[in-house]
Amino acid sequence: MNGMNRTASSMIRSVPQTVPSKPATGVGRSIGAILVDAGRLAAADVERIIKFQEDGSSRFGEAGRALRLLTDDDVRYALSVQFGYPYLPNNSKLSRELVAAHQPASQPVEQLRALRSQLMLRWFEAGIDRRGLAIVSASPKEGRSYIAANLAIVFSQLGERTLLIDADMRTPRQQHLFNLGAGPGLSDMLAGRAGAEAVIGISALQDLSVLPAGALPPNPQELLGRQEFARLLQSLGEDFSVIIIDTPAASRCADAHTVAVRTGAALMVARQNASSVPQMAEFTKGLREFGVTLVGSVLNDA
Repeated sequence: MNGMNRTASSMIRSVPQTVPSKPATGVGRSIGAILVDAGRLAAADVERIIKFQEDGSSRFGEAGRALRLLTDDDVRYALSVQFGYPYLPNNSKLSRELVAAHQPASQPVEQLRALRSQLMLRWFEAGIDRRGLAIVSASPKEGRSYIAANLAIVFSQLGERTLLIDADMRTPRQQHLFNLGAGPGLSDMLAGRAGAEAVIGISALQDLSVLPAGALPPNPQELLGRQEFARLLQSLGEDFSVIIIDTPAASRCADAHTVAVRTGAALMVARQNASSVPQMAEFTKGLREFGVTLVGSVLNDA
């Protein structure tokens, strides 16, 4: 068993799991220069936009759009280069539920960033033994997968090497949100049927990788309860500074409880006017009895 673990650990470390973050290549460069270099705007059109701006009442992007020389997508691209954050074109195949990627300046994403700051202070900055966080809820349809995916994205936008694991091996969603298709995942790794190739770097989002659920096994609870899962998390923690784990609803199975105990920490997700307070209280009590740190809670649809 130990030999298998060392081999898996070596394979994981030998493969780059994320697209590493890069310096902001647009620092000090104008939007016009960035768009010309990218072939999105002609040099003569830059002059037209600057002339349109002579009254000083509009920015370059606004003026370009007013003249119909630029699209919203062009402006978003140029700003992403200037400020060094990932750019997603309008035709991206990533789900629109990934608001942290598609709408990074929106209010929901600002709330996710505030949550990220709290989690960094309360859990992730405490050391290498605090790399994992289980995203849990007492009942179905409370938004665990949505929170897990977008939280992983905002951590990666901070420059943290981030891994999103879909440990819901019953009704997984992350492969659909990130358009990963069918392929090996967590279940296959735990069963010894796959190695590091199951961890997929998201090319459009720097510093983010996803380990999908993989083939749906007949025994997800047993797979998560084995020592292989604990060893896998420890091994992955040597390559990733933040590991976010999506889980099934606690009311349907004990998988979330097992994952939370393995990671040592959980973030509770609830939905306004839908979640059962008694169910949440019972689930919370059970987690605390096994030493799980509840680092916070999120109320969806508030």
